Amino acid sequence: MEEYLPLIIQLVSGAVGGNLAGKLLPKLNLGTLGNSISGILGGGLGGYLLGMLGLGTDGGMDLSGILGSVAGGGVGGGVIMAIIGAIKSAMAK
Repeated sequence: MEEYLPLIIQLVSGAVGGNLAGKLLPKLNLGTLGNSISGILGGGLGGYLLGMLGLGTDGGMDLSGILGSVAGGGVGGGVIMAIIGAIKSAMAK
């Protein structure tokens, strides 16, 4: 179970990051469910990309590992939500 904990933290913080980005960028808002789904996707992707860059947590559950998972998931979730929101608003025009 310990090997999945960083992924779970990244997915949850991705959902939070997606919803936070939706509140901060109302023109790109996808609604609560859309923000959460795109945030979860971005959280997993952000954590994966950080791992590929060598900045990942390596499964460590110390304070720096947890903060790295939260930061990677939150930022990834916000970025993916903003990208999807921008594409959706561009297609609506």
